[in-house]
Amino acid sequence: MQTTGSTPQTPRAGLSSLGVDIRQLAMLAALIAVWIIFQALTFTQPGSFFSAQNLFNLVIQTSVVGIMVGGMVLVIVTRQIDLSVGSVLGFTAMTLALLQSESLGLGWPWWITVIIAVAVGALIGAFSGSFIAYLGVPSFVVTLAGLLMFRNASFVVASGRTIGLPDPIFQALGSGSIGEIPTWIVCISAAVFVVYLSVNGRNRRLKRGFAVRPRWAELLVTGLSFDAIIAFASAMNSYIDPRSGQPAGIPIPALIALAVLIFLSWMTRSTRFGRYVYAIGGNPEAANLAGINVKRMTVYIFMLMGALTAIGAAVQAARLAAATTNLGKDLELEVIAGAVIGGTVLAGGSGTIIGAALGALLTSSLRNGMVLMGIATEWQNIVLGAVLLLAVLFNTFVAKRSLK
Repeated sequence: MQTTGSTPQTPRAGLSSLGVDIRQLAMLAALIAVWIIFQALTFTQPGSFFSAQNLFNLVIQTSVVGIMVGGMVLVIVTRQIDLSVGSVLGFTAMTLALLQSESLGLGWPWWITVIIAVAVGALIGAFSGSFIAYLGVPSFVVTLAGLLMFRNASFVVASGRTIGLPDPIFQALGSGSIGEIPTWIVCISAAVFVVYLSVNGRNRRLKRGFAVRPRWAELLVTGLSFDAIIAFASAMNSYIDPRSGQPAGIPIPALIALAVLIFLSWMTRSTRFGRYVYAIGGNPEAANLAGINVKRMTVYIFMLMGALTAIGAAVQAARLAAATTNLGKDLELEVIAGAVIGGTVLAGGSGTIIGAALGALLTSSLRNGMVLMGIATEWQNIVLGAVLLLAVLFNTFVAKRSLK
């Protein structure tokens, strides 16, 4: 006697056979096109777009937004918004700088100050989330108030000063790298793990009778992922650190960002918390009737956003070796843009961490390429605004097609 559960479903055809979201495919295609265009426009310059130094800088520049963009995805998926992340980043960076500063008589170890800053960020998130969840104040209003409050609080607590952060170990969080051999070890291990996940995941789906990619599509996606990881390692090792004269390897900020993104991707796919986030975004009333504590989840999500913002603050302050009163100004726009360009729908219920990571890389690539070309900041912002508008239109189009 046959059972329908043991029969694999019909393989998918066309692009859908790759098992990749069409928005992620479009994002990847746009990213590659942007890279090729900027390389063509800058190839005569010593620091062309694909030069080792520029790629190394691009990875570092993307790291802070990469740390924060995953949290913004969860906020937007649940039909909220957080406009205060740039100001909170500046405030938490100033907090850890004040605690580290020996000139102010404190001089606490850097790792303690980072823990405290993350706790402060989480408390700020809990403050905002409580107003939104329990008092019914719209997140736009609450976080706009936070933008004004914490930006100016940075000026108040620091009396308008820039506070230096001379600890070399702390500075490595923002500008250090791991070197050539550790880079190859990390990337080869990651590439092998990707192959393992692909094979194991396919076998599990076949055993349970779920649809799988055709074998050629599985090999293509896995092979491209493997090659991308090895190419990344090669690019990072091709940059020679001027301080040591040795290959720099992967920047430490990039490792922090990747660790955060991998954790968030796992959490959204494999935990109850992640399932609750998307359930709330899909239909908050139904989620509440299903037994999900929507109000408490909202507070938790904003707490997570605040903690991630503080981690980004530590990396940014370490990179600059100082905390300034303008640190993080307008960063909320790049974080939100990265999430939306990466496929997160502002209406809620839809968005992925991988897509947001690609979106953050695209926005950083656009900014980086335009800086290489000497384009004024005003025009850079015009271009980024236009790209954001196009991304929203594309997401709306895809969402409407999926409903047909």
